[in-house]
Amino acid sequence: MATLELYTKGAGVWIPDPDAVWVSAQLLQDYSPGENHLLLQLSNGKVRHLHYPLDSPSDLPPLGNPDILEGENDLTALSFLHEPAVLHNLRVRFLDYSSIYTYCGIVLVAINPYDQLPIYGEEVIDAYSGQDMADMEPHIFSVAEEAYRTMTRQEKNQSIIISGESGSGKTVSAKFTMRYFAVVGGAAQQTSVEERVLSSNPIMESIGNAKTIRNDNSSRFGKYIEIGFGRKGDIIGANMRTYLLEKSRVVFQASAERNYHIFYQLCASRELPEMRSLKLDAPENFRYTNQGGEMQIPGTDDLSDLERTRSAFTILGVQPDQQMELFRILSAILHLGNAFVFSQADDHSLAVFSKLLGVEGPQMAHWLCHRRLAVGGEMLAKPMSGRQAVEARDALAKHIYGQLFTWTVQRLNSALRAQRGHVKSFIGVLDIYGFETFDQNSFEQFCINYANEKLQQQFNRHVFHLEQEEYVREELAWSRIEFSDNQQCINLIEGQLGLFDLLDEECRMPKGSDESWVQKLYDQHLTSKPHPHFQKPRMSNSAFIVLHFADVVKYECDGFLDKNRDTVFEELVNILKASQLVAELFQQQENAPSLANGGVRPGKRATREHKLTVGFQFRQSLQMLMDTLNSTTPHYVRCIKPNDFKEPFVFDPKRTVQQLRACGVLETIRISAAGYPSRWTYEEFFSRYRILLRGLRSPEQVQSLCKQNLPQLIPDPDQYCFGKTKVFFRAGQVALLERLRAERLHVAALIIQSRVRGWLARIRYARILWAMVTIQRYCRGALARRLALTLRYTKAALVIQKTYRMVVVRQLFLVIRQATITIQAFTRGTLARQRHRLRAAVLLQARVRGWLAREAYRRVRAAVVLMQCCVRRRAAKRELMKLKTEARSVERYRELNKGMEVKLMQLQLRADQQVGEGESTALRETLHAEREAAIAEVEALKATIQKLESQKHEKHQQFSSLYLTLLLLSSSSVCVFVHMCAEWQHQAVSEASAALRAELDEERRKYQGLLREFARLEQRYDNLRDMSLLTERAKGHRRTDSTQSLSFEPPSPTLLSPQSLGPLSPSPFQPSLPSPEEVRRISVTSFSSERRLSVWSIDSPMVRGRPCNVSPHLFFPELRNTVSLRRLLTQGEIQLRSQFAPESADVKMWSRRDGQTGLPLICPLVRSIFFYISVVLNQHCCSRAVTCCFFLCSVPPSPLTAETSSCPTQQKPATVTGLLECRKRDETKLIKNLITDIRVDSAVSLPPGLPASVIFLCVRQADCSGDQTRARSLCSAAVTAMKAALKVTSGFEPARSLWLKNVYLLHDLLTQYHSTEDDTDTIAAFLSAAPVVSRLSIPLYSVPALLEAETIPGLCGSAVKLGTSRKRAGSDPRTVGGDAPTMASVLRELGALHTALSHQALPPTLIEQAFHQLTYLISASALNSLLLRKDMCSWSRGMQIRYNVSILEEWLRSRSLQAGGAVATLEPLIQAVQLLQAGKKTEADARALVQTCTALSSQQIVKILTLYTPHSDLDERVTLNFIRSVQGLLKQRSDGHPPQILMDVRRVFPVTFPYLPPTVVHAEQLVIPDSLKISFLRKA
Repeated sequence: MATLELYTKGAGVWIPDPDAVWVSAQLLQDYSPGENHLLLQLSNGKVRHLHYPLDSPSDLPPLGNPDILEGENDLTALSFLHEPAVLHNLRVRFLDYSSIYTYCGIVLVAINPYDQLPIYGEEVIDAYSGQDMADMEPHIFSVAEEAYRTMTRQEKNQSIIISGESGSGKTVSAKFTMRYFAVVGGAAQQTSVEERVLSSNPIMESIGNAKTIRNDNSSRFGKYIEIGFGRKGDIIGANMRTYLLEKSRVVFQASAERNYHIFYQLCASRELPEMRSLKLDAPENFRYTNQGGEMQIPGTDDLSDLERTRSAFTILGVQPDQQMELFRILSAILHLGNAFVFSQADDHSLAVFSKLLGVEGPQMAHWLCHRRLAVGGEMLAKPMSGRQAVEARDALAKHIYGQLFTWTVQRLNSALRAQRGHVKSFIGVLDIYGFETFDQNSFEQFCINYANEKLQQQFNRHVFHLEQEEYVREELAWSRIEFSDNQQCINLIEGQLGLFDLLDEECRMPKGSDESWVQKLYDQHLTSKPHPHFQKPRMSNSAFIVLHFADVVKYECDGFLDKNRDTVFEELVNILKASQLVAELFQQQENAPSLANGGVRPGKRATREHKLTVGFQFRQSLQMLMDTLNSTTPHYVRCIKPNDFKEPFVFDPKRTVQQLRACGVLETIRISAAGYPSRWTYEEFFSRYRILLRGLRSPEQVQSLCKQNLPQLIPDPDQYCFGKTKVFFRAGQVALLERLRAERLHVAALIIQSRVRGWLARIRYARILWAMVTIQRYCRGALARRLALTLRYTKAALVIQKTYRMVVVRQLFLVIRQATITIQAFTRGTLARQRHRLRAAVLLQARVRGWLAREAYRRVRAAVVLMQCCVRRRAAKRELMKLKTEARSVERYRELNKGMEVKLMQLQLRADQQVGEGESTALRETLHAEREAAIAEVEALKATIQKLESQKHEKHQQFSSLYLTLLLLSSSSVCVFVHMCAEWQHQAVSEASAALRAELDEERRKYQGLLREFARLEQRYDNLRDMSLLTERAKGHRRTDSTQSLSFEPPSPTLLSPQSLGPLSPSPFQPSLPSPEEVRRISVTSFSSERRLSVWSIDSPMVRGRPCNVSPHLFFPELRNTVSLRRLLTQGEIQLRSQFAPESADVKMWSRRDGQTGLPLICPLVRSIFFYISVVLNQHCCSRAVTCCFFLCSVPPSPLTAETSSCPTQQKPATVTGLLECRKRDETKLIKNLITDIRVDSAVSLPPGLPASVIFLCVRQADCSGDQTRARSLCSAAVTAMKAALKVTSGFEPARSLWLKNVYLLHDLLTQYHSTEDDTDTIAAFLSAAPVVSRLSIPLYSVPALLEAETIPGLCGSAVKLGTSRKRAGSDPRTVGGDAPTMASVLRELGALHTALSHQALPPTLIEQAFHQLTYLISASALNSLLLRKDMCSWSRGMQIRYNVSILEEWLRSRSLQAGGAVATLEPLIQAVQLLQAGKKTEADARALVQTCTALSSQQIVKILTLYTPHSDLDERVTLNFIRSVQGLLKQRSDGHPPQILMDVRRVFPVTFPYLPPTVVHAEQLVIPDSLKISFLRKA
């Protein structure tokens, strides 16, 4: 036997142990055939020598696997496949690596951690989606992904079989599997179907799960959920089948157990308003909920669980009234348990039960205590005993609950049924009970173990079939593999005259009992035909033993017949059928051909259809399940319960081994070990064992080289076999090769050591010789340097002495010389000061006397000047009074005018009297003379006014000069006089300024009055002239009234023109506005509507521009004076603006010089004006007056503000040119031709931003025309179309860049337009949608090149780990010959994207944001793959990844993208690969790792350390002590990282559009090609 050679000194073996099951030991000496014992040393902490007895070579203990295989993620990759190796590998992965999942061929072993682990988030689903099982760490998502990929590729139905003991995590695994399918089959977000599928879990947990001793949430039924998928791989429906509900739990619970969760949830919600009618109480007060003594589960809230259940019912379409009916039935079951059925007395609980179900209480009480018998053709009622009544009551409760459970499942199936298409294929998830063995095993355990026997048979045959496929695929000459088939045990249970047949037969017997059934079993299977799998206990006649594949189980026959019958009396069922509430449950029972939950036992003999027993139904449903599983591709998940105390990460080897034997994991290993369990490709074998191969070691001749050398390494040809692509080894041969490789390396190491030691000795001798010569040379040199130093010191001493003596003498000389010079200087200074003192005193006196005289002269002169100023001011005042008197004399001109008017009237009358006498000529002459006289008077008045203006200007200049003089005086040196006169001077100046302003206003008012009088006289003259002309034309005809002629004649434009007023009196009114005098004259002299409209004609520009400013007021007589006053106020505002502009500046200057901080001096006058205006005008007419006030108070408003403040809100002008008009019916065509249906190549060739410019011009035209609804709809349609275009072109970078450019440009155009317009609801809506569109434009690439590309050739070739790359059995074969991803391809894709973005002239900041998002996704995906792939966690792979990342960094920096944070996002990946390359042995290494890896979370650091795999024999695994020290240091670090292992690959950074105001877009500037077919747009 070749494996006997491996039992050498130092080899590891496993020996049995009563506590730990298996313990490791080490051989202290070689084993020789024939020895009767082994000398071992235990390594479990008890270091002692042990003599292991041996009777034969077959008793040798199992060998241990090499250390390099410790913690392997696939148990079939172990060199030695046996129970201790499997147990040890699971323990190491569970305790040391915190890995709960391990592959065992096609089986996923899942150990319940009893803790919440962060390995089920959406980022983990994204990491496993689309990945191969062989590339990722074991996970439940990996099995789900394998099933999903196989279904979509091969179009074949799949099944995932999840089994295990109660409390091992079956339900949780099934939920995570369904959640994975809901995510990957839901098109990035859950639809209603996926939501309904997931919502079925809380409902089934509430009505089908309960707390047991081993599990707080144990499923008390089996279920098979078929998730249906459509043609696109999306979930379109589901269906659920249930098996063997444990109905006995409804009426009985063992100690420390609970009833079904739904009962406790109802009791917890009894205080809710809608639940008060159920008459519920605490669960301690109900018999059906208080038997186990456990009312509450730690860490759960029954009230919140009920809310979750009700929400799930709502999602599945169950209405609230139907939910309340369901809760009423459940509450009635609780009340039924409290009913006393020993007598027919009134019972409160029974009354509540009857009321809730709507049944007759007396009838129910009667038939709970009586049974019906048929005697002689008559029906008699026979009272039952107390025990029989209780059994009848409990049977009714179980029957109601069973029917309710069946109805709920059917209701869920109807809600989950496919409604949007035909189910193309499905994936079934089987959550079924595992093998069970207790101290007391009854009918339920018998059915469960029978189901596990059937599943184990199917599992064994499937594993054998996979082994056959592998051998056929590799074209191996193979013989049939023997495996233990449990068909005999299955025949014992379900065969003819088997256990189920005899049980059904006994149930059909009128007086059948459990004891008689067991006796038949003994007679049939022990006496008549002894069966190898059936035994009888020695000390019992009411039990039997079945030898199952997993264990030997003893069953107690008590209760088998009753549970198999599961009957209830027909009278009770008939009463329930009469109830409207529960009739539906029992109508289904009548329609069904077979009962899912037992039969009905009437008083008379039951009909044929009611004879189906529970066992028969279970066999039928199990056979249907097996047929379904055989028609699908199965995937297996075996859940293991590590301990019975529910402690997190506590490993009990006894319980684990028991479950491994029961779930078939060891059987899988045995089948694999029976053939060729170790399988290597030729490349992997050559890479690992090239040092054992002789000949030309060329990679091109790997297969031939392996076939030539392997017979020399393993002499027995039966221990290996050559396939097409792999070489196969039997168990233990890989360990033999590893030993040969280690010996070859050992010999090579000895040779290398000898050569190195000789070389080191020679080097040491040469160094010693060189050192001796060097020492001698240095000693001689030191002695010579010492002699030279002595001579130098002697010479230096002489020089120092000489120099010191010279310095001492020179210092003495210098001191004496300095003292002499000082004495001389003081003496000469004293003499000079005495001579100068006498002359300086005389000169000082002369200067002081002259200064005093000049100061006195200045004061006298200042006083004289002040007096002169006062006198001149007094004279100026007198002159001003004279000017005022002369100005008042203008009144006589008015009197003269009055007299002239009287003369004119007289002349008119005289002309009227002399019309017939032919005196028209004389009248005209008289009128002409009067006109000339009036013009002369007007000219005289104008000259007088001009003279007054010039005098005013001179007075203003005098005042200014006077004020400047006063300012000069105030700054003179006469400080005392200035302080005394400052206040008086300030008051005088203020009074003088106010007086001048008042006089100026008075003169201006008089001037305005003269102008008005002149205009009136001139109009009067025109009227007289027209009348005379009319008299001449109408001579001989009837005379026309003068008032009528005035109403039809337009005013003379000559005399009213601005030129007619002369240069000294410019018109204060705008040409487009009618003068206030015209308005006043029309409103006073005429009352006809035609006359009122004559001035505000349509020809006036003011009327065309603003048709409603003044004209509405003119139609009301009571507002005429107000309108006139408003027009006069407008005139005064314009004059004040023109005439007071320089004066206001002067006033400001004066106020600043005087130190005033208030309003100017004119403010009191303005306040009085505004008080008068506010009294006369109404509230709506005060805005212009307020504007005038602000102007006068040195706060000049803009003319636009003043105009808009007095006018109503105006519409936007529709005269904007350069826009495009799109009619309502053409909007769909525009979006279709411009965005939706445009070809990709045509779109890329368009000018950048052309679609956005066209859309913007159309939107703005609609907005300017006032149709905001159309603008908003067009903008929304454009946004939707761009989103669709982004999705369609998701794989073409230029097209994505094109639409990103259009989104950005449209964003800027609308923002620019938004800043200048008032109503921008449409624009605001688009601005809120623009960032969403921009996120769609950011692409996402796969990143296998970053991890797998070997940019450094040959670096990872020698790093192939033993068994790491071994393909899992049963998985899909890899695609051979496909193009491996490289960094060059990734850079080409990135370069294409960057070129496309740059071609569209996008701003650099936006390109940086896009690559920031892109590099984050690349880094996050690569790091997640690194954390889930053990083959990537090695030193050589870390160096390769670091080099690939450096290439990507260099590329980003070469395009100046690092400013946007693109390089910074790669930091977590860089630190991860640095962690792989750093030292991991000492405490200093641990501190360095913690300080370096700041971008990684604590969980990520520990995960990488646990996954680290030695790349060669020179490297070592990371020890557990080092990992613990790192964890201790990480606890002290407060880095703020979230407690998660994987990075969030769905994180999207916010996109900020940099606003750059674009150039103004005009329709004339756009070059629109004809290929777009948008010629229907019109330029506006």
